[in-house]
This record gives sequence, structure tokens and C-alpha cells, in this order.
Amino acid sequence: MRAHYWEIFSRIYGSDELFHDFFSGFLGGQSAVDQSRITGESLPVEKTPGDLVYAGSINQLGALEIRVDRMGRDTSYGKIVEVVEQAERSRAPVQRLADRIAGYLVYFALSAAFLTYLFTRDLQSTIAVIIVAGACGIAAGTPLAILGGIAQAARLGAIIKGGAPLETLGHVDTVAIDKTGTVTMGQPAIERVLPMAGATAEEVLLAAATAEWHSEHPLGQAIVGHARALGLVPAESTAFHYLPGLGIQVTAEAGDILVGNLTLMRTHGIIPPPAMMVPAAATSEVFVAQNGRLLGAVVIVDTIRPEARQAMDTLRSLGIRTTLLSGDSAAVADAVGHQLRIDTVQANLLPEDKLAVITQMVAQGQVVAMVGDGVNDAPALTKASVGIAMGSGTDVARESASIVLLGNDLARFVDTVVLARRVRRTIWQNFAGTIVVDATGILLAALGFIDPLMAAFIHVSSEMLFILNSARLLPLGVGKRTAGVSGNARGDIPSVRGKAV
Repeated sequence: MRAHYWEIFSRIYGSDELFHDFFSGFLGGQSAVDQSRITGESLPVEKTPGDLVYAGSINQLGALEIRVDRMGRDTSYGKIVEVVEQAERSRAPVQRLADRIAGYLVYFALSAAFLTYLFTRDLQSTIAVIIVAGACGIAAGTPLAILGGIAQAARLGAIIKGGAPLETLGHVDTVAIDKTGTVTMGQPAIERVLPMAGATAEEVLLAAATAEWHSEHPLGQAIVGHARALGLVPAESTAFHYLPGLGIQVTAEAGDILVGNLTLMRTHGIIPPPAMMVPAAATSEVFVAQNGRLLGAVVIVDTIRPEARQAMDTLRSLGIRTTLLSGDSAAVADAVGHQLRIDTVQANLLPEDKLAVITQMVAQGQVVAMVGDGVNDAPALTKASVGIAMGSGTDVARESASIVLLGNDLARFVDTVVLARRVRRTIWQNFAGTIVVDATGILLAALGFIDPLMAAFIHVSSEMLFILNSARLLPLGVGKRTAGVSGNARGDIPSVRGKAV
């Protein structure tokens, strides 16, 4: 299936025309471009003539004339496809110990029986040695434990693609996590409104919404949506002028309104006071002026998921190191990492950079779980010891990952890690218990302390005990839903935008 990623890309995005890289920039027009699929930047980036645009970027507004310099496999998307395929080919399979140990126990029992008969010539003791040894506690208990773990994980809202990822997740010591769309919502939201003296927050927001009413810009849509949620009704404007790279100028009943960045304000002779400037690098500040007077500013951020902080704290309490991998700027990534108390932060990473970081971690002997949601995370998801994709992420991310979080809830990811450790602990309990019981039983049987009837009882009761130990992991009550499970009532996969593959 991995060999057909190129066809999957084409079917998702409609045609090969989207798989172009534009390195010479625009020939005409200006716009804000969403390039989060490649760089992971949470907010759209303003593009002016001469700027570079990655293949797969989404134009937010306006019309653009762009010259194509690279096509097909030479583009950013093409390179992602290539590294995903290479990472998949180089990935070593997870070794299964249960079958090997069960085989060793059989050989050990037969050898012990042979030696018993060789030294004692006691047929009854020899038969007891053969009967008392059993490997079903391992051979049957291990798949039952894995089956129970996968079923429990599904109740938690995590789909695990087989037993190997579940086993690997059980001894993960490092979690590398993407920023945009993973620990953040990936959507701009109003953090706060800063009014000037003599103005109110409602006046600032209403003026901004009036100006942005006809805007297609994501920041403008966030302002309008926030104003409408508060019950504010923007006025109709009689003139609308989009100023590329600066903002918007409109004429409304209340007068001329300017909404945009600091450069736009200074161009019109409006100088915001230092107290109005927000130093946080992880925010976008939109200034609002009316009739030549500054009303205030609207601070917009990419909202951090409400459960992300607790999830990172829980991972730390489990002794797991956390690393934030982001294509966003260092200032933005550092701000998010500081809020979530993530151990290390790496920023300005392209897909191949994320892959290199994960490859280095794995080469150093770390058991790495990579959590992401975008096309740019696909190579790293494939190369990591175990890849976890957000359910609302791209089809390629979900296909590359070994585990999919249906509800996009990081708390469910942490619950799945805890569950995987429980599964691993149960399996090793069965391993140790079976070896101890078999070794002790064989020794006692060889010395004549256990007859065949007692050996049969020990054999059956011990294996039943280990199988029941694994059965504890099976979910109880098929018709019930675990409290706190994210997603819809049926646990269905949430709908995503794009064509079905």
C-alpha cells in the first residue's frame, strides 16, 4: 500500500497540477497562503511577488499568477512521498517473543523428560515431566492480552493497527509531537481585545468585524466569527479595499475603518503606544482604527488544545521525555513549548528535517512515538518506533501511522500509553509465571514428588490462571461506552475534508 502513495496523493487532491513547487514566486497578485501542510505554520503567510510557495499550499483569497519550476517527484509533496517509502522499507519488524519462548519450553520439557528417564528409568516420572510443562499460558495468553488491549484502546478512541504497535507503545521512552493541529487546534482564535482609553472592547471588535465582514482572510473570519458569537452585528460597508500585506480599509456608516498590521497604521500616521504592542511571539496582533483614531487591537492565537497541558504532564510523570517538532518559527514553537512544559523544542523543520530528527533518536536507541496530523508529518510517523496520527489529520498521515486517535484528544493518547504498558506488564507476568511453574514442576516431577495426575492438574490450572490474567484486559459490556471517550456516540471515524481514497 505504501508503494502507491503517489496515486493516493493524486486521488486526494484531484490532479497532478497540485503537485508543483513554485520557486520563482508570483508573477502577479498577492494573497495569504496556508502552507501548514508542508511547514506546519499555524497561521497563513502573506505572499508578495518573488516569494517562494510550496506545492500543496492553499490560496486563501484573491487570484494569483504563479510560475511552476518543479513538478511531480521533484516537488515538496514528491519528496515527502519518497521519504515515506524509504522509511517504510528500512523499518525493522517488531520481534515476537511469545512463539519463541513457547518453542523453547517444549524443547526444554522434552529434554528434561529424556534426562529423567535416562537417569531414573522411571516411566511415571518421565510422563509427569512431559505433562506438567505447558506453554499455553504464553502461546494463548499473549494474543489474548494483545486482543484485549486493542479492544480497550478502541473504547478509548484509539485505533491500533495490530499487536506490534501496541507492544512497542508499551515501552516508549520518548514522545515527539507536532505543534499545529496536534497540540494546537490549527485554527486562529481571538485571545483578547485591547481597547485604547475612551473605547470599549465591544467597539473595537465591532469595528474590526465591520471591516472584515467581506474578507476571506482566516484572521478576518476569526474576528467576524468571534463578534457574531458575542451577539455583535457588523455594519454594512459602502467601500471595501484590500491592501495586500497590510490589511483592509473600508467606509461604513461610522466612518473610515482601518484594520491591519503595524505597517498599515504607521502608513496612515497612526502610531500605537508601546503598551499596545503584544510581545508574545506566538500571537498575531490586528490593529483597529476609525476616522484616523486608534481604537485598539485584537490579539489572535492558534489555540492550544485544552487537554494538552495535562497530557504532557502525565507523560512526564510516566518517565517519558517529550519533544516538540514544528515547522513554525522558533519564537512561536518556544512559546507553545513553554506553556506545555515540553522538555525540548525544535522549530523551522521541514518534513525531511523531522524525519532526520526521528531517525537520529531511533539510532540513539530511543523508543520514539511520533504524534502528528499533517502530510508533513508522514515521513516521521513512518520512521518512528510507533506513529500516532490525529483522526482529523490528512489521509496520508493516518495511513502512515500505526495508531489513529479518532477523537483528536491527546488525553486519549496518554490513556493508550498507560494501557499499552499494562498489556506489556501482563504479557511479561505470563512469561515469568509460565517459566517458574514449568521449571518448578519439571524439577519436582523428575524427583518423583509429582505423579502424572497431579502434573495434569498443575498444567491445566496454571495455564487457566495465565489465560484469565490476559482476559482481564478484555473490555466488559460490549454495548457500553467508556466515560470520557472522544468522538461521536458510535465511535465512528470523524469526517474529514477531501476525496475518499
